[in-house]
Amino acid sequence: MEAQGVHTDQLHIGDTIEAWHRGRLFHRGRVTGVVPHLDLFWILDARTGTRKLLDPEALEIRHIDEPAEPLLGLSPA
Repeated sequence: MEAQGVHTDQLHIGDTIEAWHRGRLFHRGRVTGVVPHLDLFWILDARTGTRKLLDPEALEIRHIDEPAEPLLGLSPA
């Protein structure tokens, strides 16, 4: 069953998103890449600082208006 929310064709590099599953926040971060033909996208996770490959069919993706908080010790790209 596909979760409701944003699909990869609605995402752009630099967008800030949250990824939810069963009512819990799993990831929050900035989109760094989109692979529309596979319906997948990459984010830079704001909590861990690592890249995550996300599948919008397994997660509910939500656009966030405010940007993700920058990681300590890292300058913006």
